[in-house]
Amino acid sequence: MKIDERHLIQLAAVVKTGGVTEGAALLGLAQPAVSRTLSMLEKRLGEPLFVRGRRPLQPTGFGLALAEHGFVMLAASRKASDLVESFRVGKSGVVRVGGTPFFMDGLIAGICAEFQSSHPDVRIDQSYGYFPDLRAALKADQIDLAICPIDILDEGSGLEFQQILPGRNVVACRVTHPLLLKRRPQPSHLLEYPWVAPPPGSPLLADLRALLLSFGATELKIRYSGGSLMAVINYLKTADALTIMPHSVVFAQRKDKSITALPITIPHPERALAILSRVDAHRSPAVDQFATFVRSGFESLRHLIKRHEEAVVWGL
Repeated sequence: MKIDERHLIQLAAVVKTGGVTEGAALLGLAQPAVSRTLSMLEKRLGEPLFVRGRRPLQPTGFGLALAEHGFVMLAASRKASDLVESFRVGKSGVVRVGGTPFFMDGLIAGICAEFQSSHPDVRIDQSYGYFPDLRAALKADQIDLAICPIDILDEGSGLEFQQILPGRNVVACRVTHPLLLKRRPQPSHLLEYPWVAPPPGSPLLADLRALLLSFGATELKIRYSGGSLMAVINYLKTADALTIMPHSVVFAQRKDKSITALPITIPHPERALAILSRVDAHRSPAVDQFATFVRSGFESLRHLIKRHEEAVVWGL
């Protein structure tokens, strides 16, 4: 005999609450409809489901055994409803975000942790790449968002971007670097030291070449290249080498007191850190919640970075 699962759920609700009216309210149903279901179920089974004349309602042994199966389905139904509601408001789901290595490691990873403190059921899948790879991943629906430096999008690219931080590069070094002892370091002083090259494919590599050429360098004194952000920082801590970094990434390391920015103004690129997404993509609420959280975090960060730049880089 096949029994409708919905009937078992209604039976379980009545047993759980001790009354038809209460059980109907638990399920969001009308009381007469639940009464008809129980009456029909008893007639079909040929056995009473509740002890006659007891209030609150007391199930028979047979009725309780059937209700146990309904409890399982009722619990699963409630969990499913909670999941749907959680997903709808962006409290659960998956966020696939890609970005350039230095920014992801230096800034975004920490923001991800902060976001999950209030959204613990959202999983974040992070990947690395530079603009061409991230653009391809967005178009192939492999990621939901990309966070990377960008100057301008081609017309008809199908992408939209929201700027979260203006571009600003600095020359980074260890906090005990000899150049920090000079009252006003000059560009020519920088050419006396070796350099750490940003990872291949990074727009910072092109910035480094342009910077050194503008200082009159005829060749690049590269002593270390290809490292992750942590590898570059660890290298700089024990060497007199210099490198070029976004000021925001150097700012994020300030509490470790391992690297800092030289107090010298250098040309900054016409780029901005931005959140990229597909115009036609159907994004889950969790993705929108995460993007909003990142923008809000950088709104506060922007002012702190500006003050740090004025104090450390320009010495104002």
